[in-house]
Amino acid sequence: MGSKLPTSRLNPRYAFATYIRASQGTRTSKAWRTLMTSFSRRTLLPVGFFIGLGSGCAHRNEPAAAAPPPPSSSAPSAIVTSEDIAKAPGQSVEQVLMGRFPGVEVTRASDGGFAVRIRGGSSIRSGNTPLYVLDGVVIDPGPNGYLTGVNPNDIASIEVLKEPAETALYGLRGANGVIVIKTKRPDQ
Repeated sequence: MGSKLPTSRLNPRYAFATYIRASQGTRTSKAWRTLMTSFSRRTLLPVGFFIGLGSGCAHRNEPAAAAPPPPSSSAPSAIVTSEDIAKAPGQSVEQVLMGRFPGVEVTRASDGGFAVRIRGGSSIRSGNTPLYVLDGVVIDPGPNGYLTGVNPNDIASIEVLKEPAETALYGLRGANGVIVIKTKRPDQ
């Protein structure tokens, strides 16, 4: 017994984000169109209107920095702002990270440096050191694990990305988590 629902040529205007790739001229039944239009507009995105990024979705004409953070299955990543850093003057960036972020371990190594570990995991190729990103540029920690050259008074915010959806933008390098540091602008 075949379905007797009528089919017609349809130019879909909306599709489920990341689940359905609709193309022009798709043959779709009336029942399917009814199903698609019955969902709220918050569930559907205009096809070709948004650009998917690791840090969210942005309109084609807007910069990626304006994109909202992606939805996460667990609690959102914590952010430490310049006001939080100002409450504890004289501390290094590593000391600012201590105890501020859930799932982030900051320990002092035997040589006097700091070891930062996110989520308790490690990747096969890069050990367990997180990726550090300073104003969009990947940086390596200096000797003894210190973030040399980063003045805590110049930091606008520190965000720790732990979830795979958040670190996807950085690929394999972000497998151990990402610490995103944004510095203050001259007008701040």
